[in-house]
Amino acid sequence: MPAETASFGYLIRQPKVIGITLGFGAYNYVFYLLLTWLPSYLSTALHIDLLHSFLYTGVPWLIGTASEWLIGGWMVDRLLERGWNASRVQRAVLIGGTSMGLGIVGAAYSQTATSALIWISISLAGLSAASAVGWSVPSLIGPRGSVGTLAGIQNFSSQVSGIVAPIVTGYLVTARHSFGWAFGVAGIYLSIGISAYIFLLGRLEKIPAQRPHFT
Repeated sequence: MPAETASFGYLIRQPKVIGITLGFGAYNYVFYLLLTWLPSYLSTALHIDLLHSFLYTGVPWLIGTASEWLIGGWMVDRLLERGWNASRVQRAVLIGGTSMGLGIVGAAYSQTATSALIWISISLAGLSAASAVGWSVPSLIGPRGSVGTLAGIQNFSSQVSGIVAPIVTGYLVTARHSFGWAFGVAGIYLSIGISAYIFLLGRLEKIPAQRPHFT
């Protein structure tokens, strides 16, 4: 039998592929926004000196790392071992975790460092858990001979978003003298990504292989 496969053009027209492209792009946008701008946000918006802002920065990332391992990894594996529906479990973590990423909007309205760190920690905890599932999605939905192509599409989207995030953030912070608009844009992108996961990605099941064309 010929291997199940699909061309690049066929894949990028599939709703599921559009769903993971938008969803994972939104995740990486916020990830890189926080990776590059979190110390500056704490320093300029909340008036924490640069030395202490770096110390504060470590807390959300440690929480995110723990969440990725405990929720996105260990918990998902244990639930699947117990016979839970794989698609429901993985979608719950993917959508729920990305939704927690909206905590970045709460950080935009924080008046204290403690409040900001709580919101940012919620955001990173959710996004990190979702990313553990997100990386596995191409192998779950891609035709057997096209998983690598699909992973490349997803990764391209996420990396472009990661490149754009610090640029857009820097422009908005400079133009508006506030992180409110920058975090708001991230929240809008995340909302689009969450909607894409719900309505376009849907169940985590294989995309039908491309039908061969005969001439």
